[in-house]
Amino acid sequence: MIRHVGCLLFVLFLSLPSQAAEHSVAERLSRETWIKDSRLVASAIGVTRRETPIPCLIDRAELADEPNRHLVWLVGGLDGTDESITGTLLLLRWFHTSEDAKELRSSMAVSAVVIANPDGWTEQSGSRNRSGGDLLRGYPPPPDGYQSSTVPEAQYLWRWLGTQAPDLVVAVQKSAEDSQAEDDELVAQLSRQGAAGMGSMRAKSLNPLPPESVPIRGAKLLVEESIISLDTQGTWHSAARSQRLSRQRRSPIDVAQQLAKRYGHSLKSVQYIPAVAVIGRVRLSELTNDPSHQQDAERIVEPYLSGKQKAISDKPSGSDFSGHLVFSELAQRTTDSATKAKLISLAKAAADFGFEANGQPREAMPEHVEMSDAVFMACPILAQVGRLTGETKYHDMSVRHLAFMRKLCVRPDELYRNSPLNDAAWGRGNGFPALGLALTLTDLPAEHPGRAEVLRAFQEHLAALRTHQDPTGMWHQVIDVEGSYRELTATCMISFAMLRGMKQGWLDRATYEPCVRKSWPAILARIGNDGSLIDVCEGTGKQMSLRAYLDRKAILGPDDRGGAMALLVATEMATFH
Repeated sequence: MIRHVGCLLFVLFLSLPSQAAEHSVAERLSRETWIKDSRLVASAIGVTRRETPIPCLIDRAELADEPNRHLVWLVGGLDGTDESITGTLLLLRWFHTSEDAKELRSSMAVSAVVIANPDGWTEQSGSRNRSGGDLLRGYPPPPDGYQSSTVPEAQYLWRWLGTQAPDLVVAVQKSAEDSQAEDDELVAQLSRQGAAGMGSMRAKSLNPLPPESVPIRGAKLLVEESIISLDTQGTWHSAARSQRLSRQRRSPIDVAQQLAKRYGHSLKSVQYIPAVAVIGRVRLSELTNDPSHQQDAERIVEPYLSGKQKAISDKPSGSDFSGHLVFSELAQRTTDSATKAKLISLAKAAADFGFEANGQPREAMPEHVEMSDAVFMACPILAQVGRLTGETKYHDMSVRHLAFMRKLCVRPDELYRNSPLNDAAWGRGNGFPALGLALTLTDLPAEHPGRAEVLRAFQEHLAALRTHQDPTGMWHQVIDVEGSYRELTATCMISFAMLRGMKQGWLDRATYEPCVRKSWPAILARIGNDGSLIDVCEGTGKQMSLRAYLDRKAILGPDDRGGAMALLVATEMATFH
């Protein structure tokens, strides 16, 4: 398979441009003209403290998540050397273009983090990243998401490899022939423990010297990996890959039931996070004909129905308004007229904040704090109360509030800035309007004069979001910043909006179904059987800069907000056929 390629590969190596004449990562990769004819797609796994993207090339064959395909990730440039980057590209080029690798390409996918330390490489500082960190040592890196002031590259790399869950990682880096791997190096730690809450994976080092031998030695390594797979009838995978595949085999109902064991069991305050989880459990009852979730929801809201607890204060927040969706959702499902009246009254108490004491509509719902999430916090509860009471004024106010928020937060490209303080299109700051308008349109009458404008706003926003979906199926922490992390709640909310839009005929199925078919496996991969989650952005108010959004903590583990949104999209996916 790899014979007769040594001379050819040496010629290819000599044809690669000299690093010394290049000034940026983009220039370096732009000279690899063979990439455009391969099955590789360019992306980024993260950003440095200087906001330099950390580039990667993803094998499209990996994105299909075929169970019998072996997945390999190369890691180049971690030591900041030209040799490491050149060696990585040579091996990648051999695999994706050589006739000798044709058989391997049918059963294996090879992707690469091409320049894992882009600032160190640009500054020619070796493994030092110009932020005070050494990227060859210190694995696993600090667990605080991607917030490290010194080694964010290591944090992005560690969690990326865990989430992608390959069978084999090959670190291409210079080292002395007699050196021994240190205990805290990437290869040593990946082989021992799981990253991103996943299992361990095989990891090897490959010295890029002499460069002309890299493809042959790397090819031998890949062939050996392929033989291991063939010897076990194609079923051998790393522990991490096995776990990812297991997660992705779950049905929407399966994952909803797992999430429902952890989330949606209390409502200590009527705010959107616990309320959405309770709503998800109510929807699960309908889908499974299991009354227990509905009955538990009724038990949870009983103190508010009986008056033992006050549902809303005199000075509520937007989260309080949207939390009252739990009452309107239950009101739509109850057959007891007295209970229904109480539930409607509770929901109406939130919607009534849209009006002055004399009954006149406000300019917008209060407590919007100029943030795009107010589209979700206010529009759906107004629309649902309008449907339940038959009073048009609530529908009118829903449309009025949307128009107000759009003037504040919609950019010319139809993405939402999180607030007027900064133009950054925060991920969940776009997920909220997408989800909010999907719910609003569900309850806004077809004959309402403002419906056409609401529908247009929804369609234009989803069209803009569609163009920013990541190759892996996710949406980013900052929607249009490819190096920002892939964020779970934004992806769940946007996917829900697309699902609801297609089912109701608001969105063209041929256009949007491929988006959901990509996002759903990516969502599943980030949800553990115990309800633990990968990369949920922490609570986020107004931020003053793009950097501040990039630095919001990416939660790994259980999270009520993420669990609620995951449960909601799982129940919506269960009804999509």
